[in-house]
Amino acid sequence: MTVQTGIAGEASLHRRIAKLERINAALMGHVERSTDQRGGAYALFQTAITLEGRVRTRTEELTGLMHRLERSNAALVAAKEEAENANRSKTRFLAAASHDLLQPLNAARLSVSALRDLPLGPDAGLIAGQVERGLQTIEDLIKTLLDISKLDAGIVRPELRAVSLPDLFAGLAASFRPFAERKGLRLVARCPDIAATSDGMLLRRILQNLVSNAVRYTRRGGVVIAARRRAGAVRIDVTDSGRGIGADEHDLVFDEFYRGGGKGSEREVAVAADPAEADGPGLGLGLSIVRRMAQALDHPLALASRPGHGTRVSLTLPLSPVPAAAEPHPAPVATRLSGARVVIVENDAATADALTRLLRNWDAHVTTFRDGGAVAAAVRVGGADGSGAGLRPDILILDYHLDDGACGLDVAAYLRALSDAPLPVIITTADRAPAIKAEVVALGAELVHKPIKPAQLRALLTYMLA
Repeated sequence: MTVQTGIAGEASLHRRIAKLERINAALMGHVERSTDQRGGAYALFQTAITLEGRVRTRTEELTGLMHRLERSNAALVAAKEEAENANRSKTRFLAAASHDLLQPLNAARLSVSALRDLPLGPDAGLIAGQVERGLQTIEDLIKTLLDISKLDAGIVRPELRAVSLPDLFAGLAASFRPFAERKGLRLVARCPDIAATSDGMLLRRILQNLVSNAVRYTRRGGVVIAARRRAGAVRIDVTDSGRGIGADEHDLVFDEFYRGGGKGSEREVAVAADPAEADGPGLGLGLSIVRRMAQALDHPLALASRPGHGTRVSLTLPLSPVPAAAEPHPAPVATRLSGARVVIVENDAATADALTRLLRNWDAHVTTFRDGGAVAAAVRVGGADGSGAGLRPDILILDYHLDDGACGLDVAAYLRALSDAPLPVIITTADRAPAIKAEVVALGAELVHKPIKPAQLRALLTYMLA
């Protein structure tokens, strides 16, 4: 019994020992796990602290970069505004300067034209022609520089409408064919009966410069102006058989004052808005104007050329969904103005004198005044009742800008109010502001920009007096 009790007690003791060992093992495992967890948490804590420091550093760097970017953007905006202001100032300066430069140029051209109408010897006529061509070159340069300035400043606003390409091509061919034939060149215009969406005046100037450039610098063969439909668009090609342009010059020919490549190069970039100047020396501005006008119209421009294979300049235009409206054709003009009573109001003495001589050479009766006050005085002298019996003009030629801020339109309104019959009016100015054109149109007058082209003036006078 005692032995059995002892055995039972020993077994119980072993069980307790085993239980205690299991409890101890469990406790040790728990302690170890707790220790591991504390170590992991501490490691994570240290890692978090490190990452936080890095994030703070990167945030500070990013904030600094953002502040620098903001300052840089502000500087760019200020620089852009300054450049735009400078561009606008340049445009205003060129507009004012061109007006002042074109005034004496206008007088000089009118005087030379009047001189050429006089009986001259061969040498004198030749010299007069050379002077006239020189004045034309100066005028082209001034106008072109002003056009470039306006295009760069975004002042030119294209008026998009349907433009009849056959009519445009016919006019170009008629203008340039005599000068091409004089050089022994063929000039061919090919155009289906289509209309494109563009600004008629700007498109005409683009093509005038391209055709002038092609005729001027092609020695043999000819020039082709062609239009083709291309997937809902119209592509106009001006192709010549000249010497061509090397690949290294393709990106340069549209730059200002660029003149062809090497020694003896036939091609120079030219400008000749007037076809009569198609054989004169180029100014190196024609294709620069072409590029700017094409950009203003959003008409893609492309050049393809190889030395010895000629050159093709292409312009792509949207195809117009509607046909172009027919433009009125003026009646044929006579060649003489004999007996026409012309009143001129011009504050520039040289211009007034030259214009008076020119019109008298055309056998017109001319009365010239400096301002509206002199006109009113002549009216009062001419008729005691204020009817202006001594001043009965058939047509008025009035300068827009008169002295002391006066305007030629006011003179026109004054004399029209005294006239029993409709009184035609021509307004002359070197100022090409759109607002002036709108005022002249509203008055029902004709606008002629200075320098005045005598042939244009003569045709307009005869047409208006018909």
